[in-house]
Amino acid sequence: MRGGKGKAGGRKHFWLRTVKYEPDRYMKRGFKPPSALEPAPETVNVGELRDLILKRFGDEEPEGVAELDLTAMGVDKLLGRGRIGIPLKVRVSSYSSRALEKIESAGGSIIE
Repeated sequence: MRGGKGKAGGRKHFWLRTVKYEPDRYMKRGFKPPSALEPAPETVNVGELRDLILKRFGDEEPEGVAELDLTAMGVDKLLGRGRIGIPLKVRVSSYSSRALEKIESAGGSIIE
């Protein structure tokens, strides 16, 4: 009794042979949705804007309303974590509602 013809019994009585010599025979391949393949957007929080302003204008805080272009810096989205006390005009492609609220309460605005 030879156990069948060809590759019969690959999932039953010839399982050790299948695992040893054909490990990819019953391999399951995963699937990644297209949204998982897109890169995550670069983000900056409102609390980090003061540091960016100080790097751009030097050690002194600017007088009046300072303008900051985040799109030129490679930032895609502005998030609302942290506090800001400097009035700013921020140019960014997208932002959260909390970020808009905090920028406007400090006396600034967001330009798309």
